[in-house]
Amino acid sequence: MARTVGIGCKSMTGRNISYIPLTATPFRRSDQHREAGIVNPELTKYIRCFWGSKKPYREIRESIDTSVIIPDTCVDIIYQIDHTESTVTGNFCGINDASFLYREQARTGHLVSVFAIRFYAWGAYPFAEASLTDTLNEYCDVPSRFRRLDEILRPQLLEKQSLKERIAIAEKIFLDQLSAIRQNDSIDNAVKQILLHKGALSAKTLARESFISSRQQERLFREYIGITPKKLCNLVRYQCLWSEIISNPNFRILDAVCKYGYTDQSHLMREFKRYHTMNIKEAKSFAYKDVANIQYIQRES
Repeated sequence: MARTVGIGCKSMTGRNISYIPLTATPFRRSDQHREAGIVNPELTKYIRCFWGSKKPYREIRESIDTSVIIPDTCVDIIYQIDHTESTVTGNFCGINDASFLYREQARTGHLVSVFAIRFYAWGAYPFAEASLTDTLNEYCDVPSRFRRLDEILRPQLLEKQSLKERIAIAEKIFLDQLSAIRQNDSIDNAVKQILLHKGALSAKTLARESFISSRQQERLFREYIGITPKKLCNLVRYQCLWSEIISNPNFRILDAVCKYGYTDQSHLMREFKRYHTMNIKEAKSFAYKDVANIQYIQRES
């Protein structure tokens, strides 16, 4: 059974923080697409999950669906493996600040598979050789940002065909690099504050609580994450709201207005739709269309 993994850490005040960003279809599961949790706890600070196909499958044009991609405060490295042609293509998807529709190009009759690594937006930079500046809504080749990772991982993806095998390879690569990764205490402290306050924090207050100037903080955020502190706060707040909408059967908009620091009900509903392209009722209905997959997962566990 795939294990749901969130980022857990203690803030400077000692309070525990749990943050689990969700996609627009958090219950989606199939042999072609499933999420798998992190095995080694040392990596949970950086990686939200691994995802992809359970094993290679024969692609049928009719099986290709259009996906709704929402801002989930994560970035992805996605490898498309064509076993028929023995090719592997990889792309890096930077952090998004808007929803969009994605439809994969069908390769009818080909034996294919997918393997992807979903980092927290602040968890990818330590493993990258290049800055993440200007990666907002970017879709580029993996080597342009993660050359070392790509050189080691890509050649093994044709040989290792199951999701479990590929996760084991990727985790070993990341663990081998932990001793030499690049980190910044100012970014770490700022992210902890954002998560602690569920995004309901002004950039000015964030800089003050992180003991850094606003100008320097914005420069570091653009380099390490690809967006401004203010934008990350707004996206984290939206994701915390979305998580509660999905998980809390007693969710009330007026309670959420106060809890997440929105000006009023209209402000909350307007900002949610701006990021999700649907209103709350539509978004929840869209997410729960895959809820039958819960039984599917339970039968496999």
